[in-house]
Amino acid sequence: MTTTTATPTGSTWGRIRSYAPTSRYLPVLTTLALLIGMFGVGGIRYDGFADPQVVLNLFVDNAFLIMLAVGMTFVILTGGIDLSVGSVVALSTVIAAWTLEHGWPPVAAALAVLVVGTLLGTVTGLVIHYFDIQPFIATLAGMFLARGLCFLISVESIPIHDKTFFDIAANQITLPGGYTITPTVIVAVVAVAIAAWVLARTRFGRTVYAIGGNEASAMLMGLPVARTKVAVYAISGFCASVGGLLFSLYMLSGYSLHAVGMELDAIAAVVIGGTLLTGGRGYVVGSMLGVLVLGTIQTFISFDGTLSSWWTKIAIGSLLLVFVVIQRVMTRRQP
Repeated sequence: MTTTTATPTGSTWGRIRSYAPTSRYLPVLTTLALLIGMFGVGGIRYDGFADPQVVLNLFVDNAFLIMLAVGMTFVILTGGIDLSVGSVVALSTVIAAWTLEHGWPPVAAALAVLVVGTLLGTVTGLVIHYFDIQPFIATLAGMFLARGLCFLISVESIPIHDKTFFDIAANQITLPGGYTITPTVIVAVVAVAIAAWVLARTRFGRTVYAIGGNEASAMLMGLPVARTKVAVYAISGFCASVGGLLFSLYMLSGYSLHAVGMELDAIAAVVIGGTLLTGGRGYVVGSMLGVLVLGTIQTFISFDGTLSSWWTKIAIGSLLLVFVVIQRVMTRRQP
């Protein structure tokens, strides 16, 4: 009698071999693979490139951009866009520096920044939904408005001399192994975690995805479309104002020409992180990975030492185009 031995299909190795990620996770995994591959290449080409402190410095140098990417993810998931966030960052730094210069307590200055940024985002959302204006036009107007307010407050750069801001900016948090980060990194990572939870676990998050998938269907389902659309722009304005505070800590100044073009970096990071420009699909963690990819490109330029900084823009533009094409191909193949 012939006996057969059952194949342990339930074994750990078998599950690993047969594992195939769902299609919705592929863009984020692609971005993660790209990031790991870039560090692998950098580690081979340059001494010290793969040091853990270099990775942590990506978070330190881009904490403010991560905040912008968080807010931008909410907006793009609904099928919108927000071109005003760079100007809101600049306005936030100017307000923070101006209020501190005039003797405001740091907490009051920070609250003023958050209120102004959130208010601008809310007004933009109201205009977009209730006047049926394209997000591109409405946020473009917001961009000019915020930048104009910067110059109205001060044309010159305003240095920040407040002791509290200096202490926070100079503070270093030591991690196991002697590696260090700044408090701004904690703020950015916590924001990513909260945003990821909101999008994945709350009714508001599900409504955001539903609006991006099909706004008309979301309305027929009885979802609060109007409230949600206004809320995502308020969130974007709030995140931009927090990013402005982090940027003011990074630069220790407020200046009307801060963050020129930063809104485009935020959009690029979100798209490279796997969020569809048409809305409905994407993850905030992917947006954070997109920011790290952009930061890694800048690190490549710095370590090389022979390339112009403009190569950063060229590389980002090329990478963005590739990801947009990939998105287009994937959306055509999927129902």
